[in-house]
Amino acid sequence: MSKAAGVLAGLLLPAFLLAGAIAEPAVAQEKKADKKAEKAVAGKASVRQLASDEKVRVYEVTYKPGNGRSIQPGHRVVRALKGGTLERTHPDGKKEKVAWKPNQVRINKPTKPYSVKNVGQTEVQLYVVEAK
Repeated sequence: MSKAAGVLAGLLLPAFLLAGAIAEPAVAQEKKADKKAEKAVAGKASVRQLASDEKVRVYEVTYKPGNGRSIQPGHRVVRALKGGTLERTHPDGKKEKVAWKPNQVRINKPTKPYSVKNVGQTEVQLYVVEAK
């Protein structure tokens, strides 16, 4: 092996080891992101927190058709960014359909916990301001 080839090999080996050490966490993060995406596909509505302080929490929730989530009691002001039909299921088994039109605003008072599911054909997106 020539001297130049030996020097080149001596430089490349540490570079490859360093690249592998850097790439491994990136691959792990990608796998974690893929798992989150799988969970969203598996039926959970996606929630994106926009702001929060000691008194209120502001977030957007997106329900793809068939997706749902559990709702805890609390005062909320809700505005529909994208309308559609959601179904609430209460602890006693009672179900009620709630139709949302784009830009419609509702004030939801505290109730017992319930679950919500998008039973329509379109994505429903809500902007929520919730008192803590």
